[in-house]
Amino acid sequence: MDKRQYDIVLLGATGFTGKFCAEHITTHLPVNLNWAVAGRSSMKLESLVGELISLNRDRLQPGIEIATLSNEDLDLLAKTTRIMLNTIGPYHLYSTPVVESCARNGTHYLDVTGETAWVLQMIEKYHNLASANGAIMIPEIGIESAPSDLLAWSLATYLRMKLSCDTAEVICTLYEVRSRPSGGTLATILSTLDSYSLREIGRASKPWALSPIPGPRSRSTVSLFTRLFGVRVVHGLGTMTTSIAGSANRAIVQRSWGLLDKGRYYGPNFQYSEYLSVRNTLIGIAVHFAFAFGSLLLLLRPIRWLVQRLVYAPGEGRSKIDTKKEAFEFRAIGTAADEAGRPPRRAFARFRWDGGAYHLTGVFLAEAAMVILQDSKIVEKTGGGVLTPAILGQPFIERLCEAGVEFNTEMAS
Repeated sequence: MDKRQYDIVLLGATGFTGKFCAEHITTHLPVNLNWAVAGRSSMKLESLVGELISLNRDRLQPGIEIATLSNEDLDLLAKTTRIMLNTIGPYHLYSTPVVESCARNGTHYLDVTGETAWVLQMIEKYHNLASANGAIMIPEIGIESAPSDLLAWSLATYLRMKLSCDTAEVICTLYEVRSRPSGGTLATILSTLDSYSLREIGRASKPWALSPIPGPRSRSTVSLFTRLFGVRVVHGLGTMTTSIAGSANRAIVQRSWGLLDKGRYYGPNFQYSEYLSVRNTLIGIAVHFAFAFGSLLLLLRPIRWLVQRLVYAPGEGRSKIDTKKEAFEFRAIGTAADEAGRPPRRAFARFRWDGGAYHLTGVFLAEAAMVILQDSKIVEKTGGGVLTPAILGQPFIERLCEAGVEFNTEMAS
């Protein structure tokens, strides 16, 4: 792989998220990095490269690779690079051939999907092939589900380091959010309901569906009130309710649990749950039922047709000026699996980004690629295959912090 033409190829570089990733590579990654932008339109790619040159004239400028989503084009593209960054969504409609080509050609692969049903399919079809060919493949390494996965990993690591114990539970909440979804995100939600049956979506949404080993049969800590009304109050996190991204993020966290020493790194009885912070219980109940009612409405094809005409088109989103006013903060509490009779000991972790969600997603892609490029033994250590953001561990967190993320972990009361 060291003899390949490029270190990184960014596929879908002219899309909304792709442009943010290309800009971060240009302004933050090593100036001698061999990389390329790829897509179908030479005109759009040439225009993008012109914009990138103005951002940093001192760096090695990207190559331009014209490629369709045919197997022939994708195989040729995958063979030119060590890592493929893919921002072409909805992924279940367009990106299965990209995954297949990278797995077949031993090319590392990263994407920013949140489509759990599709990720499950990719694991079942291509995990073993990718592992056999020495390819690391990490889906959902954007706003879904990298913050949640890294927070859970950090808490489990911290509790093991400080207290020499397992982690019984991690509870995470999206504590603050100032953002709006792009056209690509909205198109993904709507097209998923057109492409998958409720049975397929249900199978992917089952507890531990993505885990490589069966999950623990531990007793749930969620009350009947929370199950009925969605609201949960946790000391240190406040009042929380149902999160629209909670299911997708939980699936990735629980896959990390199974991948890391077959569940022993976090602990055999580990549990994870995720919520959205709200000001009070009444708002939490309202959000929970609004989410449930909205989900039911989207099952109706005429409603999806109407929504498609009211939202951004794929490839569109808020202006760069507006996205600079956005912010994301996740908070999480990890509870140690202490001995009986001892008050539970807890740790607190926080992830914050002041800026746009899709800018952050581009940062995730670029910085994760650098972690992989700089670790010559990463395939040997991980085994390759379809992995998770947490597998990149502390080096990934440190690169994110250098890029502007605030991330801290400490003991909690």
